[in-house]
Amino acid sequence: MDGTLVDSEKVWDVALIELARLAGGELSRSARHAMVGTTMTRTMQLLRDDLGQPDRDEAADVAWLTGRVFELFTDGLVWRPGAWELLCAVRAAGVPTALVTSTGRKLVEVALDTLGRANFDVVVCGDEVERPKPDPEPYRTAARLLGVPIAACVAVEDSPAGVSSALAAGAAVLAVPVELELPPIDGVHLRESLEGVDPAYLAALLRDRC
Repeated sequence: MDGTLVDSEKVWDVALIELARLAGGELSRSARHAMVGTTMTRTMQLLRDDLGQPDRDEAADVAWLTGRVFELFTDGLVWRPGAWELLCAVRAAGVPTALVTSTGRKLVEVALDTLGRANFDVVVCGDEVERPKPDPEPYRTAARLLGVPIAACVAVEDSPAGVSSALAAGAAVLAVPVELELPPIDGVHLRESLEGVDPAYLAALLRDRC
């Protein structure tokens, strides 16, 4: 979701920078990059390490950050180039579709006001699995809930954690990096954007594996 379908990583930038300043510090660029695509628990650990404040109250920080991102999400999210067109084309073709995200359910529910709940048959959130990305569990869970083999799925990702999760699960992977560069990886198809991607292109990715 974040960075793949909508440009919400910039929303997280705003909220995390504000939280760091409220704590009396500044969030480093390297720490922010390490947070992309990770869980809230990992993000909070990186924040504490970056600020040199190991004893910060994680629950309080999570509550503040979630509330601030909730406010920013409510103001509306901007689609990534080509993402809306691809989603519409996939749905029109009758392809089962899952949203697999590291973001928690509370914020995902707000984002779905922009994404459209009817556009997804299944939604798997980061706080609804025991082992979130980069573990393969989120994508394997989505395939199981869709009732399709994971080998028949194409995962569209933007972060290293998401790519690792999808690859380990056994899906074909289309990666469109946004915040972080992704090196060439066997089995991962890299593009600069989703513009020009359609269901036929996704089907070709699956055929290429045969």
